[in-house]
Amino acid sequence: MSEVLKFLQDNKVFYLATVGDDNQAHVRPLGFVMEYKGKLAFCTSNQKDMYKQMEKNPKVEITCIDDKYNTLRLSGKFISCTNKESQQKALDIMPMLSNMYSVDDGKFEIFALDNAKAYCMDMTGHKKELTV
Repeated sequence: MSEVLKFLQDNKVFYLATVGDDNQAHVRPLGFVMEYKGKLAFCTSNQKDMYKQMEKNPKVEITCIDDKYNTLRLSGKFISCTNKESQQKALDIMPMLSNMYSVDDGKFEIFALDNAKAYCMDMTGHKKELTV
């Protein structure tokens, strides 16, 4: 997992895809990731369509590209891991989140990917499976 976590942290912005009620794929940028209880964890608001889409269809995919055009693809199933501990850890890691969220505010959600699989592919097409 450390290689995947480092890739996402080093490249700052990555993109999460969900499927909406219209059966259309929807992609949006994320910029927060942490390790929580052995899983990659992310945050969002439960007021956003993204969160509602993940609750209805938990299959998601994240992609990220580095400055050498290596591409990371990470897929898994959304699982909520929101609690005071996970929220506080996120705020400790990225204090600017406190501009939008606080512990137990009723909207701050922490989620992880269950059964996650990750692959990194370079420009030549060489594909490497990473441990998540």
